[in-house]
Amino acid sequence: MAIYDPKSRVAAEFINDQEIKDTLAWAQANKTNHELCHAAIEKAAQFKGLTHREAALLLACEDKDINDKIFETAIKVKEHIYGSRIVLFAPLYLSNYCVNGCVYCPYHAKNKTITRKKLSQEEIRNEVIALQDMGHKRLLLESGEHPKHSPIEYILESIKTIYSIKHKNGAIRRLNVNIAATTVENYKKLHEAEIGTYQLFQETYHKETYEALHPKGPKSDYAYHTEAHDRAMEAGIDDVGLGVLFGLELCHYDFVGVLMHAEHLEAVFGCGPHTISVPRICPADDIDPNTFTNAVPDDLFLKIVALIRLAVPYTGMIMSTRESARVRTEGLKLGISQISGGSRTSVGGYAIRSVQEMEEKTEQFETSDRRTLDEIVHWLLDNGYLPSFCTACYRAGRTGDRFMEFAKDGSISAFCQANAILTLKEYVCDYASKETRAAGEAVIEREMPKICNPKIRKASEKRIIRIADGERDFRF
Repeated sequence: MAIYDPKSRVAAEFINDQEIKDTLAWAQANKTNHELCHAAIEKAAQFKGLTHREAALLLACEDKDINDKIFETAIKVKEHIYGSRIVLFAPLYLSNYCVNGCVYCPYHAKNKTITRKKLSQEEIRNEVIALQDMGHKRLLLESGEHPKHSPIEYILESIKTIYSIKHKNGAIRRLNVNIAATTVENYKKLHEAEIGTYQLFQETYHKETYEALHPKGPKSDYAYHTEAHDRAMEAGIDDVGLGVLFGLELCHYDFVGVLMHAEHLEAVFGCGPHTISVPRICPADDIDPNTFTNAVPDDLFLKIVALIRLAVPYTGMIMSTRESARVRTEGLKLGISQISGGSRTSVGGYAIRSVQEMEEKTEQFETSDRRTLDEIVHWLLDNGYLPSFCTACYRAGRTGDRFMEFAKDGSISAFCQANAILTLKEYVCDYASKETRAAGEAVIEREMPKICNPKIRKASEKRIIRIADGERDFRF
């Protein structure tokens, strides 16, 4: 039997099944111990995070007053570390050819109803220009796993193409990548291609369930997949992103698993994940979510969001357009710091040229929040948030443990606040509707005094004027 060891590089040891089961049993046995629960909340309130056991205890607790305190504390932690800033991005799907048999994903190899498509470099160019014309500066590259249609050479060529495109005032300044688990050698190539964060979702940490859900293809190897982030960081990629697909397995199990994974990265590399994503299973072509019996109701899902924020206060949290506007509104209060906007989950979905393309089924899943980027930005502004298109930390070398140093001593906030304001100013000048521009200018005026460093604040005031006069791409 594998022994739990967060410093081990073996999946069965750092994501230890018995430790998760023991943790869940301990949490159930102690969930009415209000002294333990309050102690955990008080620890989190001081931005010290939570262990996977402490977080599991709070997740198991059913006491209304304690649950209210959890949500209240999550809001305070979120506001203290992230202020009102919300980072925006969009996914870009390159190909839906896939050799895997993932039973929850329409890209699975046996699906005969989906239209298979792979973008050429010219089509990628068209997609990127369409995204730039919306105002996006940060993309998440996605692709199915296929040795012929999506080899690493194709991914690298596509990255080069994406970074090369300058259209009007548009430019992609940070390209995050979500592709299948690969080798240290290939991760080195991605690092040399100057990607931002490497994201890979575990889907579920329950090994038996994982293997049942992945009966075919390279992804069926649980250990190889689970150890992928280690290989990426070994290759020099400082920022990695975790995530599970809630609803595939009991959410309590995967909740503990993703926190254990974060603890493992911290123990081995001195730096936990840059982001944690929280997708839930949703409808898709050839996939009926009702066949999955572990659906997570909204209230429990939002509690999970709040507790991840308390457990890993300095880790970004991502919520996609899988979720409705209502759930995303609540999630933003409790811990979400990054959202997608104006997203398309189909291959070639941003620059559709014909009715035939419009009718092709190439999307990975149905989106619930179908608002345009301008509508998302306006919604954020109306709700008191500061929309941010910032990519400065990666470009300034503030990644991995260096980013965490700035984050934990609080100095990052001055950079983030200023950079968010500058990128919002670019957006309202270049892309916003008349109504959004007016709302954005009002928020910029409100948020400028919140830049705590007087030198950065004064410089920002001057740069805002220069942006209005046509200059672009300032950053601290």
